[in-house]
Amino acid sequence: MEKIKKETAVSTNEATHLAKSVLSRVMQFRRMIEECQDNCTTECPKCHAPHKNKVATAIMQNKKIRFVLPGFPGKSPNLAKVLGYLPDMAEKQALQFLNDLCSQIQEIYEPGAEVIICSDGRVFSDIVGISEEHLTAYQIEIDRLIDELKLTALSTFNLDDIKKIHDFDQARTELLKNYGQDLNLLKDKIKRGGKDAIDPDDIEANRMYCGLTRFLVEDQMFPGQTRSKSAIQKECKEKAYLAIIRSNAWTDLIAEKFPDAIRLSIHPQACGAKKIGIQLLGIETWTTPWHAVAVNTNKGFILMKHSEVKKLNSKLVLDEYGRSSHYELISQN
Repeated sequence: MEKIKKETAVSTNEATHLAKSVLSRVMQFRRMIEECQDNCTTECPKCHAPHKNKVATAIMQNKKIRFVLPGFPGKSPNLAKVLGYLPDMAEKQALQFLNDLCSQIQEIYEPGAEVIICSDGRVFSDIVGISEEHLTAYQIEIDRLIDELKLTALSTFNLDDIKKIHDFDQARTELLKNYGQDLNLLKDKIKRGGKDAIDPDDIEANRMYCGLTRFLVEDQMFPGQTRSKSAIQKECKEKAYLAIIRSNAWTDLIAEKFPDAIRLSIHPQACGAKKIGIQLLGIETWTTPWHAVAVNTNKGFILMKHSEVKKLNSKLVLDEYGRSSHYELISQN
């Protein structure tokens, strides 16, 4: 297909056709739930349907195609999983991939694309145990990396941008006041999403609850803690409900703030979902940069838990500031 230039007027049919090509490029790197992986292609009409009109509209208006991605919330507080509280090579690789994906889109559509990273860390930092100071430092460093690496297709948006206040509890309270949902309704939805569920929204709610509970438990199982796993699991199940309510509120705020944007997600999605699950390193991985460390292999970077990579024949690599950056596997030859 001939590249569409910024000044070129396109018909509705041309825009629709190009939107299909753009979405197919994005879908190369999508995360899908296991039961959908074998029967779905990057050109699946059902998967394109929720997003094609927004992409085509942007093309008709010669605007950048805009994506929003809730994520990059802050490093896990569990040092058995991460190197520290600041972004490192794991985040660098993910940011670079997202920018490169926008560059790929620009190859066929000159205005290109942009990804707004809507950091949700401040939304539930008190629930997951990330200090406000560490979270602020993380957000500042993400912005610095975007600037330093010249990732011009990326920008950030977080709860701090809604109102320039430093009372984060107040900001979270206002978020829930304006966008929060009823806890009992959420619990009912999660229950309906279990085995033999039919409604996609119920299934997604149940999957999100199970996944978030698992991550919360892992984050609390840090070296030196003395509580029983059963006590931690019980607490984390309740925390997961609160985190989901806040996360959903953040999602609704983002949708209101960026109504023309295509919604990306770090979580696997079903065929035809309203969100596109995205592989943050361009490869399928079960974890995220903020729950792992980057490991340089002879085939590129992968993500692993800190405790696991330390068991391998590897060496820690520092960045230009003398901070822990990533691990490099040592060849056995």
